[in-house]
Amino acid sequence: MQKLDQSIKIGNVILNSRVALAPLAGITDFVMRKLIRKYTSTCLLTTEMISSEALIQRQDSNISYTDGNETPASFQIEGHKPELMARAAKILEPNATIIDINMGCPINKIVKGNDGCSLMRNPELARDILIAVKESINIPVTCKFRLGWGQDSKNFVEFAQLMQDAGASMVTVHARTRTQLYSGEADWKELSKLRGEIDIPYFANGDITSPEKAKECLEISKADGIAIGRAAMGDLSLIYRVEKYLNDNILLPEPDLKEKIAMLKSHLDFQIAFRGEQTGIKFFRKFYPCYIKNIRGGAEYRHRLVTELKYDNIMSILDEIALNG
Repeated sequence: MQKLDQSIKIGNVILNSRVALAPLAGITDFVMRKLIRKYTSTCLLTTEMISSEALIQRQDSNISYTDGNETPASFQIEGHKPELMARAAKILEPNATIIDINMGCPINKIVKGNDGCSLMRNPELARDILIAVKESINIPVTCKFRLGWGQDSKNFVEFAQLMQDAGASMVTVHARTRTQLYSGEADWKELSKLRGEIDIPYFANGDITSPEKAKECLEISKADGIAIGRAAMGDLSLIYRVEKYLNDNILLPEPDLKEKIAMLKSHLDFQIAFRGEQTGIKFFRKFYPCYIKNIRGGAEYRHRLVTELKYDNIMSILDEIALNG
């Protein structure tokens, strides 16, 4: 495999990696970002989606929390009011390398509020938001969106061109439409239509689950980089392994079950330290299936883990899995 140039220019920022952690609501929190950073110092970390209105009203500070040492880090904001989005970006700027605007979230409660992917059906408002954010801060502004609202309304090329003209320094495109949500396969080939149509970098997102898939996605999509989301939930080392494959042509093995259980324990312990024991344990329930998928007796273990509230009992179940899985 030919070695690829890993440096990407995003505005005035030089990113020494072709890999980003994609934003996932309720997933890519401070804890997950810091644990991934232990494996790689170069990937672009992205926060979970931060509501511009909630941020200004100082609600749920856990979502926007950082220790200021996550660089390079992209802070993603969502909303549909240009002035509030600009204010939110200004609040986040001191700790951010990049501000990213969510224009792709497909969830009903988001699009019903005219946020997320609904902006792809209102390109003029999307442009106004990006301009307002761009004018309020001195760091690069990027945006993330989808192929379009539906199969008959794929406007991602024109949308990307409009965002570039409004001042975006990079775009990330999830290779599905809004109506697909997360079903079906990501259409990496469709993303290749962006090559030559915009002058700024673009990252591909969707169904990138291994180093081999990352390479395949780059080749098919012709993208400058990739953003990995859900696949990293049960393997904090995945982004590093992808970087190692793209940088050095070295294919590191996937962590075995014992390594994943050790990774899970560290993740859970950090969540408890960050949120408190009971809140941390409940918050972590969504991660168990990702760490122990495809193991013998997985369904029973998942049920036991998501219904258990006592830390010592959880550790015992995890030890049992590592021994017998």
